[in-house]
Amino acid sequence: MSNASDIGRHIASCIDGLYAGLGETAPTLTNDAYVVRAHEASRAFGSVSLGLREYLGGLDQSPFVIVEALLNNTADMDRTGALSMYATSMLLVPRILVSLLDARTACDDPELVALFDEASQVLIREIHAIGDVAKLQPTITDESWQLAARDLSEMLETAGFGESFGLTH
Repeated sequence: MSNASDIGRHIASCIDGLYAGLGETAPTLTNDAYVVRAHEASRAFGSVSLGLREYLGGLDQSPFVIVEALLNNTADMDRTGALSMYATSMLLVPRILVSLLDARTACDDPELVALFDEASQVLIREIHAIGDVAKLQPTITDESWQLAARDLSEMLETAGFGESFGLTH
């Protein structure tokens, strides 16, 4: 199961980055709706990561650094949490979903594939939950915020993560 195990560990590391990044930054955010959403998303991602870790016999690596660092940076750039929610739902989770799709195709372990399917469902639910909260918040018209959002996307693309986080790192 070495190849499947490596793929599973990488996926777990990506999701663990969401769990750690949102969990660390949630208490620092100023918009109560985003604080709650960050905590709830972190808990959901942590549950998925824990399930993968348990199946794989532990996770011998830290959270995927680019995911965790991006969330820490967005919280520093925008204390409201809007940029963190944007980064989670529009930049990070979609790339992890593509990685999960690739992982399901490359993996020959049916139990691990089932965990990947479950992870995908949780990630999609969290995108919707973040969108539901964001719809109730004031529209952001600050051009510097919008430029920061674009810069985050460009940073990921420049780092080689235009569509996904791959299958291993």
